[in-house]
Amino acid sequence: MSSACPMDDTKEPMLKKVYYENCPGCRREKLLEVQPGIPFMEFSYISIVVLCNALPVTSLYPFLYFMIRDFRIAKREEDIGYYAGYVGSSYMFGRSLTAVLWGMVADRCGRKPVIIIGTVSVVVFNTLFGLSTNFWMSIATRFLHGSANGLLGPIMAYAMEVCRKEHQSIGLSLASTSWGIGLIIGPALGGFLAQPAYKYPKIFSQDSLFGKFPYFLPCLCISLFAVGVTISCLWLPETLHKHNGLKKEENDSSKDIAATSNCSGLEEYESEEKEAASNQSLLKNWPLLSSIIIYCIFSLHDMAYSEIFSLWVVSDRKYGGLSFSTKDAGQVLVVTGLGLLVFQLALYPKVEQILGPVTVSRAAAVLSIPLLQSFPFMAMLSGTTLSFVINCASVLKSVLAGSVMTGMILLQNNAVAQHQRGAANGIAMTAMSLFKTMGPAGGGPLFAWAQKRQEVSFLPGDQIVFFVLNLVEFLGVVLTFKPFLALPQK
Repeated sequence: MSSACPMDDTKEPMLKKVYYENCPGCRREKLLEVQPGIPFMEFSYISIVVLCNALPVTSLYPFLYFMIRDFRIAKREEDIGYYAGYVGSSYMFGRSLTAVLWGMVADRCGRKPVIIIGTVSVVVFNTLFGLSTNFWMSIATRFLHGSANGLLGPIMAYAMEVCRKEHQSIGLSLASTSWGIGLIIGPALGGFLAQPAYKYPKIFSQDSLFGKFPYFLPCLCISLFAVGVTISCLWLPETLHKHNGLKKEENDSSKDIAATSNCSGLEEYESEEKEAASNQSLLKNWPLLSSIIIYCIFSLHDMAYSEIFSLWVVSDRKYGGLSFSTKDAGQVLVVTGLGLLVFQLALYPKVEQILGPVTVSRAAAVLSIPLLQSFPFMAMLSGTTLSFVINCASVLKSVLAGSVMTGMILLQNNAVAQHQRGAANGIAMTAMSLFKTMGPAGGGPLFAWAQKRQEVSFLPGDQIVFFVLNLVEFLGVVLTFKPFLALPQK
């Protein structure tokens, strides 16, 4: 761990870094001193872990409409959106109950164990969800999946700690990009692979496992990917500093190093410094809390948008939708994922360095408002024109949303010290999960209600849905200004 110690003015530098031999955090910091470049291997681990975590979150949306219909719980077609909202929100509700706990575990035991447990939860509960035979089983498996998966907060902290400060924006951009791509590729997989016996009868028969469980194939593919990710996580380097468990001779060795630098009293100084930092309550850290609140507002918007977009494109044109098949919806989402990947990796880090995370987030949110309100009018188009316009609009919306979320995550992680970062991200994930729970829970019923009001004069049909989404987006924009948003001190 890096530690500051007072030194004589006649001696070498006033700050001397002291490393504990068996501390994983110290080993990582020491390695970064001699290898100042971008840690591509560790960043690749971050990307696949976040992608694995994000894929099952929204992979159900393209086929959720048909899944609820097959459960025969909705009495009318217009009521399907209500039940779809409950299934979509159960994952986030479960995660909101345990995110702080997983963050505290990550601060005490390390980032790596929590990450591995999270990937294992994808393997188990996502597979069970694909085998759901009724409405309540689908809700239960999604809820348990969310409760057992607490890796998103720790992996954001890990992205800050595994690299040097000048590369942190790249690390977080990679994490948020992978998350955004997962939220897009997930529905694409769901759209292409759901109901395989119906879409690909030459490959899958109606009497096969995938004929009896028409929504199992996309879940199985994601779970198999999660198995590979879980195995690769065994080689993740830990970044958390662990000094309390050192043996006496190792502690004495560290004191000897301090003595050669004329730093007597290093242990007492280090202990007092850490105790003072620990006494700073996260709940009194307004730069952290203000960025979390804004993050939650935009998360609510993005989650509601993800569900509404998937329901909207597959709903019938007589209700204002596009009458897309799940395969058509999957193609749009694949193009969107590729566009988001190119932007976040090639352009976002440069734009963020020039303008800063706040300006980028604010501008992206403002541009999203007129774009989103134009979506209902795309139902007037058809054929190639519709395909081109909806692909361009979807890519642009995801690019703007990804820019907003990356900026907010940067502010959160810069507002706290390392030993509080897991808990801080846990608080952020809890609050964000609660808001994301409200996204599908509110978005589904809102969509169902809008489909029943096609003949009204003010914002008929789906126009009211996108107008409400824009109200949430506008609230987020307002909160990015002072005095609400406080920037973390350097």
